Parts: sequence; C-alpha cells; structure tokens
Amino acid sequence: MESVQSIKQRFEIIGNDPKLNRAIEKAIQVAPTDISVLVVGESGVGKESIPRIIHSLSHRKHGKYIAVNCGAIPEGTIDSELFGHEKGAFTGATNTREGYFEVADGGTIFLDEVGELPLTTQVRLLRVLENGEFIKVGSSQVQKTNVRIVAATNVNMFDAIEKGKFREDLYYRLSTVDITLPPLRDRKDDIHLLFRKFASDFAHKYKMPPIKLSDEAVQFLQRYRWSGNIRQLRNVAEQISVLETNRDISLATLQSYLPMEGSTLPSVVGGKKSESDFATERDILYKVLFDMKSDLNDLKKLTLELMKNGAKVQDINPSLIQKVYGSANNDSEIVFEEPPRVNVIPSVQPTQQTDFDDEDDHNFLDAETVEEEETLSLEAKELELIKKALERNKGKRKAAADELGISERTLYRKIKQFDL
Repeated sequence: MESVQSIKQRFEIIGNDPKLNRAIEKAIQVAPTDISVLVVGESGVGKESIPRIIHSLSHRKHGKYIAVNCGAIPEGTIDSELFGHEKGAFTGATNTREGYFEVADGGTIFLDEVGELPLTTQVRLLRVLENGEFIKVGSSQVQKTNVRIVAATNVNMFDAIEKGKFREDLYYRLSTVDITLPPLRDRKDDIHLLFRKFASDFAHKYKMPPIKLSDEAVQFLQRYRWSGNIRQLRNVAEQISVLETNRDISLATLQSYLPMEGSTLPSVVGGKKSESDFATERDILYKVLFDMKSDLNDLKKLTLELMKNGAKVQDINPSLIQKVYGSANNDSEIVFEEPPRVNVIPSVQPTQQTDFDDEDDHNFLDAETVEEEETLSLEAKELELIKKALERNKGKRKAAADELGISERTLYRKIKQFDL
C-alpha cells in the first residue's frame, strides 16, 4: 500500500493538514474494494483528486476512468449521456449511442455534482448501484455493466433529501464511505505553500520571475476566508503573476486583488431589512398622497363657494379659508384688501395644458370629490362657459378651446357630453 506522502507527490497534492491527510488515507484504504464512495466538500477544494487516487490504486486501473459533471448536462439529455439511447428514441437520435456506463464497463465513473441529478435519473442510477443493470433510452432490453461509482457533491445532502430533491435510498447507496475534504480556510498552514506552488508554476508557464509575498501579505493570505477555496487562490496567484511588474508583492497590492469579505454584495440583516424599508417608504408615500387629496378637496370646495352667485371672499366660511391657506402662515390672519368677485372657472395656461393628456381633465373640477349639489352647479357653469366661448368664436373649436384654456380634444369631449 502506498503512503500518503507518495500519493501527494504522484498527484501533486500540496499540504500537510491532518484533515487532508486523513481524506487521502481513506481513499487509499477503500481503493482495492468496489464499494461506492461519496466525496464531500465545498466547491474548489479539489474533490476531483480523490476519485483519480481511488481508480489508480484499484484493480480497475487498466479500465476506463470517466468523469461526468452532472450539473453541466441538461436534464433532457443526461439519461442519454449516462445510459445511451437507441436510434429514433427521440428527435435527433439518428444513431444508436453508447452511454458512459456502457463505455466504462470494467472501469470507474466519477459523478461530480451528483446532487444536481434529476429525480428520474436518480432512479436509473439506483438500479445500477443495486444490481448493475440499466436500460438505454428508447429500449426495452436490460443491459449489464460492471462499473465502480465514485460521486462528489458540494451541497448538504440531508437538506436536499428533506426538500425532496434527492432520494434517501440513493444517498445511502452512494455514501458507503464518506470522504470529506476540508475548506482552505481550515488549512491555514497550507495556504502559503499552495500560493508558492502556483506562483512557481505560472512563472515557468509565462517565462518570468516568480512573485514573492511580504510577511504582512502572507499573514493576510492566511487570515483571508477564501470562499472559492483552492480555485480562488490559484486564480489570484495567476492574476498577480501576469499583471504585476514588481515581483515583490506588498500587503496593499495583495489586498487590491482580493474582495474584502462582506463588502462586495449588499447585505440584508436578518432577512427583514429590505422589506421593512420598503414598507416604511410606502407608508410615508400613502400619507403624503392622502394629505394632498384632502388639501385638493378643500381647495375645490373653496372654489365652488367663490363661484356661487359671484360671492365675495369675506362672505365665505372663514374656517374653510383658514384651512386652505392657513398652512402657509399659521401665525398670521388672512386679510383681503379688495374682496374680488369671481365669475369664471380658473383655467390652466395654454403652455401648461399641453402636459396633460385627454384623459386627465385638469381644467375642470373632479365631480366625484365634492357634494352632489355643488357638482350640478359646476356642470351648469361649464356648460354656460363653453356655450359663450363657442358663440364668441363663431363655433370654431380651436379658438374656443384656447380661450377656455383647455385642449381642443377636451373641448370636443365636453361638447359631446353636453350634446351641444
């Protein structure tokens, strides 16, 4: 049996972390058997190394080794990829095709991201694990295969089982032996070793001197969380190797290539902050709108009082005047030096009315927000004004509309409404 150290050298695995060594030991121990293995670990920790170790140390090492990324194959074609299909089984199936389980007979199949398999495919896979049988898509003939299955996942399988996304019986068939690879943040002493290895590899690849970190940069490197694990570390080493002309890398330079933890994405505290903020803003907006509606209704009532029989301002209810205009200066009393007489409806200037569409009759009061008797009086005034404007302009709607301060289209609608 090969030692852990020799396996590391053979497969270029860097690090001396006890958890990493234990994972490699388990892979060496299960390799001579045919039991199924499930490799568990976060994305980017190097789970693909374990199946290669198992295959190379097993009696199947001369057979085929096929790695399949289950998450990269569309759901509609994954059964065909794994188990093959017969000619005419579906649109585009012009020939009979062998699947991976048929091609890898006598070898090993590595199912990466096995947690992404559709439930229908999981049923087929369970049958292979139980008795080595499978059926091609579009066929009724049962075929046999002798394949060693090693699977890997970065999802919590128990959560997936609870949510009905993964079959519990399949999980226990796959995980006869679990091998867990630790995340990079739990291998602090290995981080700098890996970085130096990557820096050396890229220096050789791009034919340039290797980069070297300062002591402060090394300490920061080891404290960093590395959510992308080894894959992220390798990418950072490559970026710095290519982009930096100065091969001595300071802490500030290293930090410029690493997003600060928790600062790159907006956060939600307790999952309620965003909803609460929106609710508060909505309540404020509703209050403003209701206040505006109330003020507008008061203004309409005051306008109607002014219109009735050419009333003088001082004859109008003082409390209503104070309510409409008092907010502008609450400490002063409203005084009218020359009480005006109002006989016409205030109109919007022609330059302003072009901003309104024909559906919003902003030049006439909304009849639904005032009392019934006031509405009838207002309609009578409208009718009277429209008649006079048409008479003065000899029936020319455009001229009459300009005089009234409304759009021609609105005037046309009023003419139809009053049957003029």
